[in-house]
Amino acid sequence: MTTFTVWKFDDPDGAGQTVDLLKHAESDGLVKVVDHTVVSWPEGASRPETKTRHDDKRRGTAWGAFLGALVGMLFFAPVVGGAIGAGIGRAMKGSEGTGIDKEDLERIRAEVTPGTSALFLVTEEGDLDRLGERFHGMNSKLITTNLTSAERETLVETFGGA
Repeated sequence: MTTFTVWKFDDPDGAGQTVDLLKHAESDGLVKVVDHTVVSWPEGASRPETKTRHDDKRRGTAWGAFLGALVGMLFFAPVVGGAIGAGIGRAMKGSEGTGIDKEDLERIRAEVTPGTSALFLVTEEGDLDRLGERFHGMNSKLITTNLTSAERETLVETFGGA
């Protein structure tokens, strides 16, 4: 099963610090990372910085295109008045079939602000209990996921996010 999650961190470097942890967790067989994007928004910056990596060359390209479009529409499209709604609308069209809805996109846009960071993560074959041990105490918050409500509760409980 492919899982999409977005994690918010309370500082601009938090999401970037998870990348090495993910690599080690993957080499230990705890998770298969398909693709990820780190969004870092330093305090005082007009917009965030992004870094995308296609971890699984075979499958990551499609997810990478989706993540690139999603992040672009959420953070780099004009953000004045009705343009926010238009950007969310375009992102909604691009996220059809992923289990991500308009409320999820609005929540991402509202939560990721200057002084924070976010990890947009696509994984497969994850052992969430053991992976959660590696991320415990990282001051992260699960913003959205395409998991069912029960799976989401397990994920939040395991990772210690809200």
